[in-house]
Amino acid sequence: MYAQMVKTDADRVRSLDEMSPEERAFQERVDRGEKIEPKEWMPEGYRKTLIRQIGQHAHSEIVGQLPEGNWITRAPTLERKAILLAKVQDEAGHGLYLYCAAETLGVSRDELIELLHAGKMKYSSIFNYPTLNWADIGAVGWLVDGAAIMNQVPLQRTSFGPYSRAMIRICKEESFHQRQGYDIMMKMAKGTPAQKAMAQDALNRFWYPALMMFGPSDKDSVHSAQSMAWKIKINTNDELRQKFVDQTVPQAQYLGLSIPDPDLKWNEEKGGYDYSEPDWSEFFEVIAGNGPCNRERMNARVKAWEDGRWFREALVAHAEKRATARIAAE
Repeated sequence: MYAQMVKTDADRVRSLDEMSPEERAFQERVDRGEKIEPKEWMPEGYRKTLIRQIGQHAHSEIVGQLPEGNWITRAPTLERKAILLAKVQDEAGHGLYLYCAAETLGVSRDELIELLHAGKMKYSSIFNYPTLNWADIGAVGWLVDGAAIMNQVPLQRTSFGPYSRAMIRICKEESFHQRQGYDIMMKMAKGTPAQKAMAQDALNRFWYPALMMFGPSDKDSVHSAQSMAWKIKINTNDELRQKFVDQTVPQAQYLGLSIPDPDLKWNEEKGGYDYSEPDWSEFFEVIAGNGPCNRERMNARVKAWEDGRWFREALVAHAEKRATARIAAE
């Protein structure tokens, strides 16, 4: 998931009897599957939780351009360059859709970006890992975008209308991203022994960070219950992680690659794979800003923001000049 550890202000899910009439009517609408629109009444906790989740999701799409954009000029063929360029452009568009959705909740894009740069909002932990070679671009598309799709398809049914509708196009484009990544891995796995070894190494390094994308284990994810009651979040972290493992293992087998988990095995009783948990201490270190590329990613984003300040100011000045001229003409 591109939004991890999104906190709500509620310490527990309240029953309908404990709610005010407005809250009860709101929850009943959510329970019926109705969409909540921006100008309609909503609990303040719902609004704040959505801002945190959508904002973190948007930041993840924007920061997520960095590890792949680094490889556009170094892609092995012109076709691969064009495909990767299109993918990175898509990620920029996803961020813009999501910032727009967040703005309908009364927060500006500038405010969200300032919170990110101040370290008060996060982006997905996965983007703090380096892309060391071309096989890593395949692993990112296959595993990272595959994990994102696993979460984002259900979010098309999320209760907040603008978020739900944004996810429809995003999911279609993410499906293309996942397929291009898997295609790269297929080419590498069926190439020379050295290329197959590169593909296996990329899988080894990205497997557990991809599992971490869904957030901590349900027993440690204390804020999920309220988000699920509001249908901001549709599935639990462990449900999504299990589904991702069950889908991805056969894909790896088809490629002739090995999942780097000696304890991985099929469990007939549950109809899914048993697998090893990620190292959650690593996850929390990365979330805290101590991952391999945290500082590099944030420095790049802050620099881009500062370098573009003159252009934003010019746009505002031009808009003000046109408004003044229009008023004078009237």
